[in-house]
Amino acid sequence: MASSSPPCVNTSSLLISIILVIISLVSDANATALVSSCKRFNSIISFGDSMADTGNLLHLSSSNKPPHFALPPYGETYFHTATGRCSNGRLIIDFLAQYLRIPLIPPYIGTKNKRNNFSSGVNFAVAGATAMNKKSFEEKGVHIMVKNISLETQLGWFKHLLPSLCQTVSDCDKLYKRSVVLVGEIGGNDYNHALLAGISKDVVRTFVPSVVGQIASAVTVLVKLGARSLVVPGNLPIGCSAAYLTHFMANSSKQDYDPKTGCLIWLNKFAEYHNKMLRNELNKIQELHPHANIMYADYYNAARPLFLNPKKYGFSNGALRACCGGNGPYNQNSSVECGYPPSTVCENPSLNVNWDGLHLTEAAYKFIFERLFRGRYTVPAFKTLCKVS
Repeated sequence: MASSSPPCVNTSSLLISIILVIISLVSDANATALVSSCKRFNSIISFGDSMADTGNLLHLSSSNKPPHFALPPYGETYFHTATGRCSNGRLIIDFLAQYLRIPLIPPYIGTKNKRNNFSSGVNFAVAGATAMNKKSFEEKGVHIMVKNISLETQLGWFKHLLPSLCQTVSDCDKLYKRSVVLVGEIGGNDYNHALLAGISKDVVRTFVPSVVGQIASAVTVLVKLGARSLVVPGNLPIGCSAAYLTHFMANSSKQDYDPKTGCLIWLNKFAEYHNKMLRNELNKIQELHPHANIMYADYYNAARPLFLNPKKYGFSNGALRACCGGNGPYNQNSSVECGYPPSTVCENPSLNVNWDGLHLTEAAYKFIFERLFRGRYTVPAFKTLCKVS
């Protein structure tokens, strides 16, 4: 009797199958790692400017001509339509909401009469907003085009809305216990508006104590209202902004630029000065209110690797040239705003750090978010709080 032979096995196919299974398992593990383990927070209450605005300025705009950020290519990467966000997609606040596995945070303006929309939080941030109010600028003898949508105004909106968010002391306590209060980034426009309007850097430097004071005052008010967990971001490396690099190009010499990054040294030193003063004030508030968790978010150092070595992190088109803009060495022109003709947009924004001169791409904001909230050093207290239910 002929012996039966084992079926023929294709070793190449078997090996490929095993590799695919391993890749699948690794992918599943990575996907699981991206899911938040933070059970403490289910709400975000946000204040700030264009780095956090999810549509407030869009709803405030009354001109017959739509603002440039309400037009394509804004929002093209993630939302596939312009939402009022000053980027091609999501912002840091959006990544934080998704990390916490809650709906994206709606803007206060446009939805303020629909209270049920605020179950996952509310966003008062407005693009172009300042820490100081218009009167403060005028008292300093500075007369520039600043909308009176300051941090003080945003706090007023919050106080007006608060009774509909929680009716009793117990309800409010639960709200604050489960909410991350994001205070900023704010203050950058106090400097942007002035510097880009031609106010000297020495005069603008005198703004810093007042700007930081306004932020500190807002944090103190929120803590006294009951806020428990507050994240307060500092300023980015503004010397790497395409808008600033373009604006100061004619009056800058070779030694004004950092040879490692191509950024303007004095502007980055200015941001560091603001950030140092802000950290000092937050430390003082923390000492006075030990029951609260006041966390400084180091936007500056979280973003810095993008400018030191953008290609290392996948930004092969570099960090200084705007993706959407109007020609020039940095593809930025104040008279050709992204969204309006004849501006042009790069083919793949994820390869760029800078989006439109002043703002970053979704990919850059995701990078900063990862280092801030998932990294090892930037907001360490946040991860500790997440482990406390």
